[in-house]
Order: sequence, then C-alpha cells, then structure tokens
Amino acid sequence: MYNEEEVLPLLVERLRPLLDAMGTTYEVVAVDDGSKDLTAALLQRYHREWPALRVVRLRANAGHQAAISAGLVSALGDYVVTIDADLQDPPEIIPQMLAAAKDDGVDVVYGVRNDRSTDTWFKRVSARAFYRFIGLMSQTSAHADAGDYRLMSRATVDAINSLPEHNRVLRFIVPALNFPSDTVHYKREERAAGDSKYPLLKMIKLSLDSLTGFSTAPLRLATFAGFGGAVLAVLLVLYTFISRSQGHTVAGWTSTVAIVAGVGAVQLVCVGILGEYIGRMYGHMQGRPTYFIAYDSMTADSGAHGPTDTPLPAQPSHGHIQATSVGADDHPAQTAEPGLAQPTQPAEPTQAAQPTEPEPSQLRG
Repeated sequence: MYNEEEVLPLLVERLRPLLDAMGTTYEVVAVDDGSKDLTAALLQRYHREWPALRVVRLRANAGHQAAISAGLVSALGDYVVTIDADLQDPPEIIPQMLAAAKDDGVDVVYGVRNDRSTDTWFKRVSARAFYRFIGLMSQTSAHADAGDYRLMSRATVDAINSLPEHNRVLRFIVPALNFPSDTVHYKREERAAGDSKYPLLKMIKLSLDSLTGFSTAPLRLATFAGFGGAVLAVLLVLYTFISRSQGHTVAGWTSTVAIVAGVGAVQLVCVGILGEYIGRMYGHMQGRPTYFIAYDSMTADSGAHGPTDTPLPAQPSHGHIQATSVGADDHPAQTAEPGLAQPTQPAEPTQAAQPTEPEPSQLRG
C-alpha cells in the first residue's frame, strides 16, 4: 500500500472478520511502500488492536513489485495471498482460493477477472494486447485478466525468494515457474477510496521490465533488422550500377535523405533495445537491494529492533480514528489517544486471529 489512508479503514473492516471466520491461524503482512500520508500511523494503530496484523514499512517508495517482494520475504505462512489495498480485488474470494489449493493440490491459484467493466476501455484493450504481445515474444504465458491477486504455496514463495533477479515482474515470474495451478474468477470492483497509484508511466515501465525480463526477441529483432538492411544495401548497389551502365541518373537528394533517415532510425531502435538489456545487466551487477525495510512490527514487539528501524510514526488525529471502524461487531473501533507513547489495551483476539509463533528454524528472509 502507498498513501492509502482513505481506503485502509475499509480494508480492515472487510478483511478482519473474513479471516477470523476461516477458522485457521493467519497473519496479515501490510507492506507500507514509503507512504507520505497517515497510512503508517493508521497501520500502527490497527496493529495494536489486531495482533494478527504485521506492519512492514519500507524506508522509501520502492515500487509495486518491490513492495510485494518485501512481503513475500517477510511472510511466514504455509500459503501466501498477495492483494492490493484498494479493494478492487475483493478479499472475499480468499477462502475460495485456499479451498481450491487444498482440494486440487495445486501450488498457485490465480484470481482471474471475468468482469472488468469498472476498468476504462483503454486499460482493458491495452492489457489484452500487452499479454498477447508478451506471449508471442516469449515462452512465458500468463492469464490476460490475472494481475497480482493470487494464492501461492510455501514452496512457490521460497522459489520466488531464491531468485536473484532484480526488477522482477511477478505476474510473469510465477507462471514461468510452471507449478501446478488453478483459477478462481471474480468481478473487478472500482477503487473503494483514494486515487490510483499506477499511472501510465508506471505501466509503461512495467511493460518494459516484462519484455526485457522474459524475452530475447528484441535482440533478435536487432539481428533481423541488420540482415534486412544489408539485403537492401546490396539491392541498392546493384540498382546503382545498372542505372549507371544504362546512362540513367539517379535522384540524389530525396533518396539519400530517405535512406540515411531509415537506416538511422533502425540503428537508433536497435541501440535502444540493447540499452535496455545492458541497463538490466548493469543493475544486476551492482547488486543493490530494491527495497530497505525500516520497521517490522514482529521484531519490534519482541524487542529485537534492527539497525535500520525507525521510530514509530505520529499518531493519527483523534477525529480520523473515531470516524472509522475496525471490523466486525465483536471488534469495535476505539478512539485514538493523544500520543502513541500511551499504549492501549488491544482487543481480545479470537483464536483464529492469534498468529502461531514460528520456530527459529522456520524463519526465512
């Protein structure tokens, strides 16, 4: 989540009673991708009232895919569901995903949108065209109407975490693993509150990362363009010799400008494609992490603060918390205190909401 102070109360209100009713132990790893509003403060408030809520705050905005990667490294469950906070993907189908994984014995359950009427015409058409293009250019297939809403087994999560790749695009990496999978269909809703955090420029960057990360076809395109240019050059030389032997004059300026411009355009495109790959190699050689965790409520609660932990965020205003609800009727909202330094008694969690204390050997990441 990134700057989701408006939708966060609605998410907690829908997610907590749903997970409590499933009758299984769980944790909710909320990854705050360097929010600049009250998202971090609200998460800390809900964490104190909802023990199963674990807050992982990144030091700076790292991007959507990097934030999901941070959540996968932090998660401890036997099954992990990735979902955005905007409620466009309804959390109510999580029980269906878990049932499908257990009944069918699969490692991945994709949430596939069978109704995208809430999306704009441009987004629907561009998404379908993009997935078809990636399918043609690479050996990786992905559901055209499946985003990052999916359930994964522990084996799948461990396999993803072991990959050394930076700038990963999980919606193509997960299908590339070729683990047994199933699908659950749902209707995509409108954003519950706030504005979209995925503008056109970020979508273009995601497309470039997907193309250069899963296909070598652009490199072959440069090769084919080079062969094509060589053939045209040979034909042009033959035409020049024939025209000269017959005493014909060849139009000079127009043809020269056209040829130079055409060849120059091809060269620039090829250099740009090569630059994309060289940039990825350069980033991988640097080995810089794509994110830095500034705070993890699990280690903070146990007193095991890390060297990069930062103080807790400021408490949200009294009126903001008082106007929101936390969840079901048996978990009423509490009013905010003047400061975060004055602890409150958290609500008594249900048995399902108590996260299982992992053994040290089970900790990963």
